[in-house]
Amino acid sequence: MSDNATGSASLGRPARQTAADRRAMPDLKDIAASAADKEDICTRLVPMRAVDPTTGTVTYLGAPCKATDANKCPACAKAARSLRMTQLREGWTLDAEPIAETTEPTDAQREILAHRARLFNDYHDARNDGDDELADAIRGLVAELDGELRELGVRGRFPSLDEKPRRKAKSTRRRQDAPDLPRLRVEKTTVGKLYGGKYRPSTFLTLTMPSYGAINRTGAKTKDGKVCGDGSPRDPETYDYSRAARDIVHFAALFDRWVQNLRRAVGWDVQYFATVEPQKRGAPHLHIAIRGSISRKTFEQVTAATYRQIWWPHHDREVYRDDKMPVWDYDAGTFVDPRTRRPLTGWNEALDVMDTVDELDPAHVIRFGAQIDPQAVLAGTDKCENKVRYLTKYLTKSIADVLDTDSRRTAVHYDRLHAELQHTPCSPRCGVWLRYGIVPKGATEKTVPGRCKGKAHRRDTLGLPGRRVLVSKKWTGKTLPDHRADRVEFVRQSLAAAGIVKPDTSHLRITPVRPGDKDAPPIEHLIMNAVVARINNRAQYTTARLVQAESPPGNQQESHNSVVPQHISINQQSAA
Repeated sequence: MSDNATGSASLGRPARQTAADRRAMPDLKDIAASAADKEDICTRLVPMRAVDPTTGTVTYLGAPCKATDANKCPACAKAARSLRMTQLREGWTLDAEPIAETTEPTDAQREILAHRARLFNDYHDARNDGDDELADAIRGLVAELDGELRELGVRGRFPSLDEKPRRKAKSTRRRQDAPDLPRLRVEKTTVGKLYGGKYRPSTFLTLTMPSYGAINRTGAKTKDGKVCGDGSPRDPETYDYSRAARDIVHFAALFDRWVQNLRRAVGWDVQYFATVEPQKRGAPHLHIAIRGSISRKTFEQVTAATYRQIWWPHHDREVYRDDKMPVWDYDAGTFVDPRTRRPLTGWNEALDVMDTVDELDPAHVIRFGAQIDPQAVLAGTDKCENKVRYLTKYLTKSIADVLDTDSRRTAVHYDRLHAELQHTPCSPRCGVWLRYGIVPKGATEKTVPGRCKGKAHRRDTLGLPGRRVLVSKKWTGKTLPDHRADRVEFVRQSLAAAGIVKPDTSHLRITPVRPGDKDAPPIEHLIMNAVVARINNRAQYTTARLVQAESPPGNQQESHNSVVPQHISINQQSAA
């Protein structure tokens, strides 16, 4: 230490800081992120601008990013999984029919819709008479009416003025290689049967895809003694990658058909909560919570008899490769052959050709595998809670994490499966159709020949064709925002019962902060504000719970006359 530094220290003056010392000091962003992680606060807050229309006061706040991947935001992923667990618990063991709130149409909605229907007929009359000017004027008027209907809260798809008649349906006759299905009239009830006057069991079930080839074994064993596989095929050359890729693409459609068949077989409106995950081999499989009990025999019959035929143009042989793909012709308004400049077959034209063939096989037939293991689950048991956690345990992980592997042969297998998916059409609008000489539905000059950004083609979502959570409409009769609102209302009632009234913010106009807003605070300030609010909310909620614990039971019942969400932690409640 120098004499100057020693003298400064002896006189009580702080020593001079060097640039290295300043760089070593903690940054405000790091401190805010650390505090946010401790309190389960989102560190990727979206800056929002809140305006009070009565006073004109402007404040800034941070909205959670709502990511479901823990690698992006652990706090938001944890909150999303918690909400899904609440939804799963509430619907799995319901003992009464969920109440679906309906709103009666207003006179204004009926009047506008009737006027639109009259204009629909006038439009077609004008087209048939050749009066294009009148038809275009009617089209503009209908667009205005559609906007008014949306503003009045009307949901759903409005019929297009140029809507064409539906294409002839394919035969619904069952395949000869599929067993017959048991069929009953489906009643409107969604609640399972009560046994012995007090037991109402529900069901946990797993559905998998069939085998595409033998899988290598690792030598490791599961708890029940089964030998684990690493997902890689024993013989990659005979492994059916084409069938595996098509099954991934059409997996959701098969599950839809399975649910329809199950309802017809048991005779009541079966409700489900399912999570989709890829197995180690890359094939999707389902873990399903079903309200009510169904016999193993019925499950086996329905699974064996369920299939889905894909009536698409056949796509077994590629016509164009990456080095020579079709090109867009602006004069023709479609894709053409790069050599002959002849327009390619359009999607509707390809379907018209299919209609002319009497004995046409579907482009693909998809089925489930034969292995199923239904298990009965009772409400309020440890088994029920364990299954809730099992169904939702992977929801915070990305597919890349689920299929992470140290095995070279498994990684090569995933690459081959991904390459096959790159050449498998995922929808009628998929750009991959151009590889097979077919112009996809709705193609424009912006369509990339042979490529598609759909989830089914991406490496980071390998084996996951769509949504990871599939929930039936009458599972709880509520949407996720409804469940979130229940949580907020529960906290509000708890605080109100203790005399703590939170300020009403429903009247605020909240919009995202625009670029260039000089008044917007730094993100670390918003994070620290959120941390302080979380700590205050937790303290208020703890006080409210202590007050309720000391109050008579009758008063507690009166203050909680609404549905109380189950298994809500203090952090989750205060966050609401």
